[in-house]
Amino acid sequence: MAAVSLSVSTVKPLGDRVFVKVTAAEEKTAGGLYLPDTAKEKPQVGEVVALGPGKRNDDGSRQELEIKAGDKVLYSKYAGTDVKLGTEEYVLLSEKDILAVVS
Repeated sequence: MAAVSLSVSTVKPLGDRVFVKVTAAEEKTAGGLYLPDTAKEKPQVGEVVALGPGKRNDDGSRQELEIKAGDKVLYSKYAGTDVKLGTEEYVLLSEKDILAVVS
């Protein structure tokens, strides 16, 4: 089996899938205490990097996604598939797992 070299520009989501760059988790608490890696929760906020063409309707047409590349989004805690490219972390998830666009 050959090794595959992936980069963000080579990943193209299918259907209603969205490729999101995960925002780094907070290092400190509100009180100023530093958190060890084991105590950090998985972040639920990220920036949309790539989008699929959209979900196919019953008549064969495509339904456009409500979000666009560059949007900062809040997604479900246990949603999607975690992907690591180099040192950056990404998550590949369905549009229905996105809860809100954060401004």
